[in-house]
Amino acid sequence: MERIYIGMGSNLAAPAEQLRNAVDALAQLPQTELVGVSAFYQSDSLLPGQPRYTNAVAVLDSSLAPLELLDALQAIENDQGRERNERWGPRTLDLDILLFGDRLIDEPRLKVPHYHMQARACPFIGLERLQPA
Repeated sequence: MERIYIGMGSNLAAPAEQLRNAVDALAQLPQTELVGVSAFYQSDSLLPGQPRYTNAVAVLDSSLAPLELLDALQAIENDQGRERNERWGPRTLDLDILLFGDRLIDEPRLKVPHYHMQARACPFIGLERLQPA
């Protein structure tokens, strides 16, 4: 099992509900335990004119391989109506692997640590006070 941090965001279709549904779906992943979830917080979009995002970070312990987890996350996004029409466009749900244990991953489909993590308003400080899953 490896400790994995998942960045979650939504700015369409009841964003807080989208995140709650995503947390429920993460808790159902095979070979995975949902350890906890940060408080929800708001952030501005990278592109002007979009609604603000509701965000959180989920912490998982999982024995899934990185690309298996990525596929599972993208299936959750799709189940919640995610459309990939515009890079950094508005979305019902975005699930990003921020950290995967202590791995450095450089695959065409997956870069870990997440390439844009340092620019996010992620609540990593305080993750020791996670809400129980």
